[in-house]
Amino acid sequence: MKLPKITNKLLVAGLVFTSYTLFAMAWVGGTASMGQIMSAMQVDSLASASFISGAVTLAKIVGTFIAAGLALKLGVKNAFFVSGLLIFIGVLTPLAPNYELLLLSRFLMGLGGAFMIVYFNPIVMAWFEPEERPTINGINAVAFNVGTGIILWQMANFNQLTGSWQSTLIIFSLCSLLLSIAWLLVQDKNSVTNLAATQEAQAIAHYSYIDGLKDKFNWVYALTYSGILAFYICLFTFYPKAGISQSALVIASGIVGTLAGIIYSKKVSTRVPVIRWSGLIITITVLGLSFGQSDSLQTICAMVLGFFIFFPVTALVTIPHELPSMTGQKVTVVFSLFYSISYLFATVVLWSFGKLVDINQGDFSEAFILITVVSSTFFFGSFFLPETAKQQAIKHNVSTQQGKSKCEG
Repeated sequence: MKLPKITNKLLVAGLVFTSYTLFAMAWVGGTASMGQIMSAMQVDSLASASFISGAVTLAKIVGTFIAAGLALKLGVKNAFFVSGLLIFIGVLTPLAPNYELLLLSRFLMGLGGAFMIVYFNPIVMAWFEPEERPTINGINAVAFNVGTGIILWQMANFNQLTGSWQSTLIIFSLCSLLLSIAWLLVQDKNSVTNLAATQEAQAIAHYSYIDGLKDKFNWVYALTYSGILAFYICLFTFYPKAGISQSALVIASGIVGTLAGIIYSKKVSTRVPVIRWSGLIITITVLGLSFGQSDSLQTICAMVLGFFIFFPVTALVTIPHELPSMTGQKVTVVFSLFYSISYLFATVVLWSFGKLVDINQGDFSEAFILITVVSSTFFFGSFFLPETAKQQAIKHNVSTQQGKSKCEG
């Protein structure tokens, strides 16, 4: 019996969003249970624990870099399915009988998540009209935060309901597998789109990694984002150790900021101004959070910071979609490089942050200066990003004129 294809774009978007939200839940749930996992294996070495973090980082860098190549070989639909299967391998995290298998499961799961985040963009480009993309891009951008928030606030309840943290993580992984199977029913819209591509799009169909690395835009784009990515990772890795515990507020405010950013980006077509002024506020509030002398000031800075980290994300991730002659294949390469360069930069910053703390015998002051300076890339990078509003206005006018011509004809 031939199963029906999923052709409803909202259902497709729902599958993508839920798949990444579940990845976040399984990922953060595994991290939250890492103490129990390591204890069960009788591993108490900090070096061993650091290898897990290193494997995660490596998976993000390698995964996002090779994601476009996998999509070019298999097609976006099949590549997204592979990413889902890799995420399902996280089922081994609570079942792993030894440290080596645990390390492998976390690496492969991280690889799947890295693939998936790159494939958001060609899927959105294939299924949604240009005026719809900012909304879907913004919703996708908050998926990880939603999953993280659910775990931070409900993991204990999940464990109580299922009976153990192992059962909870297994259920998350099984749900990911079910979503991956459901994804096989989705119509391969990218293939249809490619067949119907315009001559202009066909002329740039072969946009390779080498082309991407030569493209100045990709470097500016990635480095603009890399500063707040580096800060975000430092926030959850180091700030609690420095006695700053407002990280959960950043997540909650981030969800609100993303929703506000979606509404803003639908009403305002310019992209760069919201990135620039949000970037300035981010740097100021990072300074306040890091060096504030009172809990009240740090709490206010955390809430404002979370909002403005995510408020401009919809505009940021929409820019490549609005560039001239963009295709699904090219946007895959663009975002593959975007995430891999950003994560590589953030990894170097993370190492430098920790090194400064070690050199200063546990004093975070110089490290906080470093991360405050690094967070300013969002502000300064905005001066080099292209403004796509004029191009979108031209496209709209052209389509309007064509519509009038057809009516008159």
